[in-house]
Amino acid sequence: MKISETAEVYARERYGQVTRPDGTPHVEHARGVVTRLKGLGISDEEIIAAAWLHGILSHTSTSFDELDSRFGSRVSVLVLALFSDPKIPRDQRDRQYVRQLRESPDEAKLIKICDISTSLKELKGSSLSRTKKARQARKEMHYLAAMSREISDLSMHYPAILNIMDGINEYASEHGQRRVLG
Repeated sequence: MKISETAEVYARERYGQVTRPDGTPHVEHARGVVTRLKGLGISDEEIIAAAWLHGILSHTSTSFDELDSRFGSRVSVLVLALFSDPKIPRDQRDRQYVRQLRESPDEAKLIKICDISTSLKELKGSSLSRTKKARQARKEMHYLAAMSREISDLSMHYPAILNIMDGINEYASEHGQRRVLG
């Protein structure tokens, strides 16, 4: 079995029926992220595996060491790069996470861009209040803006990122957020 298939099975087991605040099952959210990555032309099995697992440290009792022993250091480090530690006080957590995103490998940035796109699409169809949707959109756009220079560089290698950015910017505009890259 390919590492990405193993990661999908593992994600299904670990997430179970756990849902995101918008009501989307975590594993279906991960599927959306993987689909977008593949749409960019990403076929690297370890990057796809990390996309399946990108929220597993935040939303399950899975540890970094468990991921590392099961999927190897490249996958576990990519997942860790996308982990926002809830043990850090909220005001410090956001600054830490932005710094972490900026310093993360390009592969983690690609996953995060696809994660944001998937999250915003799910928000659009959710029953959350307009205020909660706007708050979530603002947070996602903040993270995206933190990576804007890197996104511009990545778009040279993965031109389809611009299509993803168009969708993100359209949603953001509907919620009064500033566009990123264009």
